[in-house]
Amino acid sequence: MAAQMPQATRLFVFVAVTLFFPAATPSFAQQTADHTPGTSGTQQAPTPPDVKQQTTPSSPTQQTTGQQADKQVNVNWLYGSFVPKDVPLVPLTPHQRFQLYLRQTYITWGIYAKTVLFAANGQIKNSPPEWEGASGFGKRALSYQGQFIIQNTISSAGNAYVGWEPRYERCRCEGIKSRTWHAVKRNFVTYNSTDSSLRPQIMPYLGAAGGAAIASVAWLPGSQQPGTKAYQAAITQVFVGVTVNLVAEYAPEWTRLIRRDKKKNAGTPNQH
Repeated sequence: MAAQMPQATRLFVFVAVTLFFPAATPSFAQQTADHTPGTSGTQQAPTPPDVKQQTTPSSPTQQTTGQQADKQVNVNWLYGSFVPKDVPLVPLTPHQRFQLYLRQTYITWGIYAKTVLFAANGQIKNSPPEWEGASGFGKRALSYQGQFIIQNTISSAGNAYVGWEPRYERCRCEGIKSRTWHAVKRNFVTYNSTDSSLRPQIMPYLGAAGGAAIASVAWLPGSQQPGTKAYQAAITQVFVGVTVNLVAEYAPEWTRLIRRDKKKNAGTPNQH
């Protein structure tokens, strides 16, 4: 019995360590191979000095998997979240959805460029008229930023709740007609939790309407009508969504044209 206690103790320690550190724990067979009765006096042959063990932080498969996971949460500063044509469309995990929300709402600087553009438009139209001068532009910028945060929060939370697809995936088709129709259609339909069946694309419209309605009763000056503001924001989302999808669909071609022109201009000698 006394001779069996060390073996039982080792087994208990192994199980405890495995529960808390499973990735760093070798197999039980490796733990007990050198302590099997009849082999307790044997020792492993030393490693030759010219053979060096190399440790890699991660295997190529793990690195590829990590890169593919990161490609699932692409966010462009101009046209938002998208899935490239060569990347399979797979359902997002809760962690990926949260990453996407952070990038779309706070991290990517495009959201702030959008705020400046909308604030400039409001400044030109003098809407609302109570906000005048430079301070009025600052108030409009803060107002639109707040609306966009509310809009993205409602849209992201709604899609997460029902498990619908929040990203735009580039068309796996060819031809201008097919790709254009895909971009327009995806502003009105999305995919379910398995990315296989279509569902109505209602969350961006709920987000836009909700953001405008909340802003109208929370901080916009004057006599505001939340219902009218919500309706106007939802209608605006129709045109903004279609335009953004078209830009996202044809962005690779436009990028190649711009780079080609830059290379052509760089290679052309100056003529005096």
